[in-house]
Order: sequence, then C-alpha cells, then structure tokens
Amino acid sequence: MNDLEEYFKHNDKRVIDKWHHYFEVYERHFSKYRNKEIVLLEIGTFQGGSLQMWKHYFGDKAKIYGIDINPDCKQVEEENIQIFIGSQSDRNFLRNVIKDMPPIDILIDDGGHTMQQQIVSFEELFDHIKPDGVYLCEDLHTSYWDTYGGGYKLPGNFIEYSKELIDKLNAWHFKKASDVDAFTKSANSMHYYDSMLVIEKRQMVKPASSRTGTIYLTESEKAEVKPKKKSLFKRIAR
Repeated sequence: MNDLEEYFKHNDKRVIDKWHHYFEVYERHFSKYRNKEIVLLEIGTFQGGSLQMWKHYFGDKAKIYGIDINPDCKQVEEENIQIFIGSQSDRNFLRNVIKDMPPIDILIDDGGHTMQQQIVSFEELFDHIKPDGVYLCEDLHTSYWDTYGGGYKLPGNFIEYSKELIDKLNAWHFKKASDVDAFTKSANSMHYYDSMLVIEKRQMVKPASSRTGTIYLTESEKAEVKPKKKSLFKRIAR
C-alpha cells in the first residue's frame, strides 16, 4: 500500500471518492514530483478531499488549484489551495483560468466526465502543461455510457478521440517533419489503464536510429530461405 492509499484509507478530513486501482497509477506517474515546487490542477473538486490529499502527498511547496462549476466549492479553499468556479466545457473560462495560473506540472481531469467536457479541457489545457509535465484523465468508462454522451466505439467519445492521439504520437513515421503538430513534438508517451489515460510530456525531436558493433554473420552465413514445396495437387496438375 503506497502513501496515497494510506492517506485515503485513514482519511478523516473532507470526503474523497476514488476507484482503488487509481492509487497505483498515481504513484507511478506522480512520485517524482514529491517535495518539489509544482503546480497541480484538478478539475472537479467535489468536497475538496482529494485536493487536501494532493497537498499532503506533494508537500508544502506545491500549489494546488481546483476547477468546479459549483460556486460552493470556493469554501474548500485553504493555504496553497485555490479554486476557480466555472464550466470545464467553457473554452473562454478555461482560457481565462490559465492566464491566472502558472504553467502546470500535473493536470487531473476528474470533472463532469462527459465527452464534451473531457475533449474541450484537453484541447484548451494540454499546451499549458509544462514540457515535462503529466496529463491524467480519469473515469474514462463514461466513454461507454450513453448518459455521458458515450457508447462503445461511438465516434466522438473520448476513448475514440484519444485513439487518434496514438497516431499523432507516431506521426514522425508517416508525415513530413513540417506536417508534425504540437502534440507529436510534446508528447513522450501515452499510458492506458482501466478508466484512465496518462500522457507524459517531453520535448520531442524526430526519432533517429543507428547501428553499433561488429558484423558477426556474413551474407553467405545468413540462413537461406528455402522456397515452399508445391502441394501434391499442384505437382500432379503440372
């Protein structure tokens, strides 16, 4: 059990609601940021319990921000925790938020979980994440639920939308360098888990390959590829 799980298990502060398997993912991708001067943004504050958890986990140097549509969520503000009130599907709101926020190290989308909300938030906020930062969107099972605008393999759900990003990640291999977009140049890896997508950023350049070492097998020593024997039917027909 990692430190986040321990905190969650013994939590006696504000309510936290999380799937249990999330904590292993958090630890895997977030542990390197502990006790550093980081900026974390979580969309969807609920009762504010997870914001307190992040504050405890990352330490006093971390600046924690939250976004929620419910104006009552301003009540969960405390030292090093600031809340912005507005809709994550409102592009103008998100653009104004990032004007008042430093570049983000960790972005967690745990908001309304509709397809529009997840896609708009990604498109407006991904570029505001630092070049070595992390984007995490959770509760992606809603991509399969029609009540959230999803459906299995339904065009436009967030899972299908994110599959297009896999091609962008590999765009160096089927596009000219001049056609490669900002995502290709800034995304190092994509990690899918049950109901979660994590994208780790890094400034990327066109991949290169080379060869080292001494040739061991000569061309003549390479295994011969023998032609396949014709079937008995073909031999008789001939």
